[in-house]
Amino acid sequence: MSGNTFGELFKVTTFGESHGQAMGCVIDGCPSGLELSISDIEKELARRRPGGVYGSRDEKDAPEILSGVFEGKTLGSPIAVIVRNTNQNSRDYDELKDIHRPGHADYSWEAKYGHRDHRGGGRSSGRETLCRVASGAVAKKFLALHGITIVAWSSSIAGINQPSPGEDGFDLEEIERNPFRVPSKLGAEKVSAKIEALRAEGESSGGIITCLATGVKPGLGEPIFDKLDARLASAIISIGACKGVEFGSGFAAANLKGSENNDIPCNDGNGKFKTNNCGGILGGISSGQDIIFRAAFKPTPSISKRQKAFDKDGNVKEIAIKGRHDVCIVPRAVVVVEAMTALVLTDFLLLSRCAKL
Repeated sequence: MSGNTFGELFKVTTFGESHGQAMGCVIDGCPSGLELSISDIEKELARRRPGGVYGSRDEKDAPEILSGVFEGKTLGSPIAVIVRNTNQNSRDYDELKDIHRPGHADYSWEAKYGHRDHRGGGRSSGRETLCRVASGAVAKKFLALHGITIVAWSSSIAGINQPSPGEDGFDLEEIERNPFRVPSKLGAEKVSAKIEALRAEGESSGGIITCLATGVKPGLGEPIFDKLDARLASAIISIGACKGVEFGSGFAAANLKGSENNDIPCNDGNGKFKTNNCGGILGGISSGQDIIFRAAFKPTPSISKRQKAFDKDGNVKEIAIKGRHDVCIVPRAVVVVEAMTALVLTDFLLLSRCAKL
């Protein structure tokens, strides 16, 4: 078990290190005949790139499709995509070669393998997510054929909560209009001021991402140990910096009565519901309701504010991490959450074809 491959039928393997020659993915199991162009992947990778508010490593992230596509359509064979690294500043990490940065995977990675690439975190870097986004772009194209759309947004950044669907001020169109991917123009202004204050302190922040998948038909999911919500939770929690996932009413359900948490059916006779406390999944299988969940992301651990760390010999050092790092990774992680959700739904959609005659 290498941990570098995800999926059952629609399998994705990612490869590469942050400061290596390239990052990439191999997608195996994509059906033939799917229309796919380089622009489909470019569009999603462009959304993952940092904007002017971040001050982090800025690369063009130009993808190359090496195999699996001919005359604009998938062949049914493995699709290989690479993105060459062109803007690494490895010297920024020379002083940290023998130091285990607080909040990073330096110590745990070295404890497991005994050897690590210290430049930008190597394989554990957030840059690995571009591989997920590239493969997610293919999955999104497949899901679109089945009427499934996925949209995610920053529902909270640095403690500043945003309006939820149905509340005043919530605007789906606003998400891609501001660099924080919050669904409110006023909310974006508040977040901007908070982020700039944190930047001046050499600090960072975390936040919460909400994801909504619409058009998912009932019946997706594999009981008992491979439930749809279990696989989604696994996919999302595998994103670096993600520390928690909840579906529907989530942890709030622990304080509700059964009559309050049970979803109320409509009177249209079509099995629809007025409420969605289950998040669109019951018994690990999609109910036909919108799938909605939230994911919590910790603050970026790379900060310029001085802090204490241990070196390889156990000595305490005081460090200020150099380099180009996001004050908040949440807006960019929005795209990664969408990608991982697309991978899971695509895999289960293919698996569902084997469930009954």
